[in-house]
Amino acid sequence: MSSNLTTYLGITIGTGRQWLTYAALDEERAVLALGQGPLEAVLAFAAGQSRALAAVDCAARPNGGLMDRADVRTLLNPAPTPGRWTNMRVAEYQLANLGFAAPRTPGVDQAALPRVKRGFGLVRQLEELGYAPYPAEETARQWLETPVEAVFWAWLGGKPYPAGTLESRLQRQLALFEQGLPIPDPMDFFEEVTRYRLLKGALPLKQIYAAGECSALAAAQMAWLADHEPEAVMRLGDAREGEMVIPVVTRRAEEVVHPFQKSLD
Repeated sequence: MSSNLTTYLGITIGTGRQWLTYAALDEERAVLALGQGPLEAVLAFAAGQSRALAAVDCAARPNGGLMDRADVRTLLNPAPTPGRWTNMRVAEYQLANLGFAAPRTPGVDQAALPRVKRGFGLVRQLEELGYAPYPAEETARQWLETPVEAVFWAWLGGKPYPAGTLESRLQRQLALFEQGLPIPDPMDFFEEVTRYRLLKGALPLKQIYAAGECSALAAAQMAWLADHEPEAVMRLGDAREGEMVIPVVTRRAEEVVHPFQKSLD
């Protein structure tokens, strides 16, 4: 059963211009909004939601040094190699051991890449708007972190095509369509590709979402799943430095994730 949340917001940060891509779904997963804008515009949209769960594709803050602590490392499975896997978050270590590409969030804000710093700022300002870390019962506004690239890996059962290519956009939109989102079926694209259109460079791309839009929709879908189908998602990491939410994966999850999470309960 879901809570009384009514809007599911997905936000991703690009590597180029200082713009963010965002998507919003309602309780029935109808697309309420999908677009790009500066941080101020995205925050204004988030501020206008009375009961919302925002999923962000970024780390909330620098790592807390937990991976450099012996008492934490001994709880992890597999145990990290001595002297390695230190300057990262527990969630990132677990993500890597599940077979996904994992970021490494540094422990000092000044050492972070510009994109990572923008993520820190995004989450900080969401919290200033009253968004609390998920899960927070009886809290009208919440946020969670979801690594979108790993989300697509989980949904597809393997590494997706490199983001930004046409085949990747088609693949990721198809994954979202298969998730049940009411979006255009990307397979219709192939019915409209003709010899003439290909020769003239007039491919029917209007119904194919851009890479950032696919990512924002995936994040919004993860927010919806976390609220409506919590059994379909799993949490990685330690709340003291930031957890991640990804689709449930059976591959090594029992060995890699559950023992550590159980030790925190």
